[in-house]
This record gives sequence, structure tokens and C-alpha cells, in this order.
Amino acid sequence: MAYQRWIHSNTSVFNIGYYLIWCPKYRRKVLVGDVEIRLKELLYEKADEINVQIAKLEIMPDHIHAFVKTRPINAPHYIVRQLKSYTARV
Repeated sequence: MAYQRWIHSNTSVFNIGYYLIWCPKYRRKVLVGDVEIRLKELLYEKADEINVQIAKLEIMPDHIHAFVKTRPINAPHYIVRQLKSYTARV
């Protein structure tokens, strides 16, 4: 999904963005080095699979900030569940 300010479908025009933040268990500082690089790859891979665009992604040592753009059919809890479960499992 290429970046556009307004996205058009057959019956609607929308611009939906969600700001998501989550952290590892006990907020441990494990998101550094190779883990950070692999995590970015996995997040972009899964976002592409579920048709969500990651507009901005920042990975800190103990938490993640992601601004995602999506269609109205994807609820925020669905996006978070998909991204977190995929990266945890892989």
C-alpha cells in the first residue's frame, strides 16, 4: 500500500493511522543489535502480509513505537495481535 494522504475504496474515503507502543516482558532492554535488525525485518514483512503500512517505526532498547496506516476493516487490536504474535513466534 503506497503512501497517500487519502485512500479511496468503492464506497469510502479514509485516512486511518494508529500509534502503537509495546514493550518486552518486564521491559528488559533486549531490543538491540541483531535483535533490533531482525525485528524490523519481521515487522515490515508481517505488515505487508496483512496489508498495513508502517509509516514510522522506532525501536528503543526496551520498547517499540510504530505508526501504522490501515484500512477501516482492520481494528487496532487485530494489528497489534498480528504483529506481536508473528514476531514472538518467529
